[in-house]
Amino acid sequence: MTIDDIIERLGGADAASTLLGVGGEAVRKWRQSRAIPAKHWPAIIAASGLTLDDLTGRTPLQTSQAMPELATDIPEGATAALVLADGAILWGRGFGAHTTEAPVGEVCFNTGLTGYQETLTDPSYAGQIITFTFPHIGNVGTNPEDLEATGIAARGLVVKQDITEPANWRSAQHLHAWLRAQGKTGIAGVDTRALTSRIRDGGAPTGVLCFPADGQFDLAGLLAKAAAWPGLEGMDLAKDVTCGQSYGWDEAEWAWPTGFARQTAPTRHVVAVDYGAKRNILRCLASTGFRVTVVPATATAAEILSHNPDGVFLSNGPGDPAATGVYAVPAIQGVLAAGKPIFGICLGHQLLALALGAKTYKLARGHRGANQPVKDLTTGKVEITSQNHGFAVDVATLPAGVSVTHQSLFDGSNEGIACPGQHAFSVQYHPEASPGPSDSHYLFGRFAELIERSANA
Repeated sequence: MTIDDIIERLGGADAASTLLGVGGEAVRKWRQSRAIPAKHWPAIIAASGLTLDDLTGRTPLQTSQAMPELATDIPEGATAALVLADGAILWGRGFGAHTTEAPVGEVCFNTGLTGYQETLTDPSYAGQIITFTFPHIGNVGTNPEDLEATGIAARGLVVKQDITEPANWRSAQHLHAWLRAQGKTGIAGVDTRALTSRIRDGGAPTGVLCFPADGQFDLAGLLAKAAAWPGLEGMDLAKDVTCGQSYGWDEAEWAWPTGFARQTAPTRHVVAVDYGAKRNILRCLASTGFRVTVVPATATAAEILSHNPDGVFLSNGPGDPAATGVYAVPAIQGVLAAGKPIFGICLGHQLLALALGAKTYKLARGHRGANQPVKDLTTGKVEITSQNHGFAVDVATLPAGVSVTHQSLFDGSNEGIACPGQHAFSVQYHPEASPGPSDSHYLFGRFAELIERSANA
């Protein structure tokens, strides 16, 4: 009995998702990997009427058909491989750090033409292996000013062309050397157009990236590792990337020729909840005129309010918002009850929606790049935005009093909400534009105006 047979026995993918209490993305991954995690089998047996005898005493992971046939011949010149959960092997040339424990994650693609360093250090990419659709990655090197976090959040990267010597006056270190120092691995020489098409048509697969120092590949073991990874749905990663304790932030945006400025005369105080905050978001808050206090993702409402903020900012971050919401939603609801103005972006947008009573879901492909068109429904204007997310707010579940303010012109998914009665609004995309266009910088000013109106009400 195949995985498809079992899903059909349950009434199809949607019925299986409902009966077993899992998301549609999880059912898709079962089909993709030809395996169902052991934790789901008791519920499957109860819901389907199947017995272990019907399954010939073995789970799909144990049957000879569970794993696809692997081509074990290593192409000439190949030093690294990306092994997908469906058995596909993408060979290439490794760079950065050799792998000792091959990283596993969701393979996604990013369509940005610039800003690969900011992308790699964006904490929202935790748990993911990034395929860059732009072929010229590494050509401007790396430098200490373009970091969005202290380290690289992504688990690896896939590129088309070999990394060249940097050709930019700001470069301080070769991308290869920077990755090696960070313990991160990349693979070059991959047909990234074919891989992107695969993701576009079939959704983001699980993959394992291997660049062994001894040139030895345990392909069966890598495939098993990919097939066993549960995926991002249901995974809380904010705790992995948040700060360890509260701290103050006063660094403002970069400007030629002086570099980063400092906020020395703030007018209002904002607490930023760090679910994986990018540095340029904090700089934008400081440049808007705020004194910024950053608190960990797990901060309670009482801890947030103890700083006596004029407003609260909910940052971007990785993982499933429903999983992070277990502890984040009660805190946000406490802030809402206190009447404090709230502005959220990306994961913060999704968490605000959850706190207001809505639901979120996993996108089939996600939005990642700096060329994403979004319509502001309140003004009719179209913005080109920077985005990085794999989950979205389900607008059908938004309660009364919460309005849709922004919409994706790619797929119609939600890109912004507002709840005027509770002085709260949020957007799905990244208005700090690092990397990306600055069309949406006005949102930080909108937050400042909301705080002023609330203070003067």
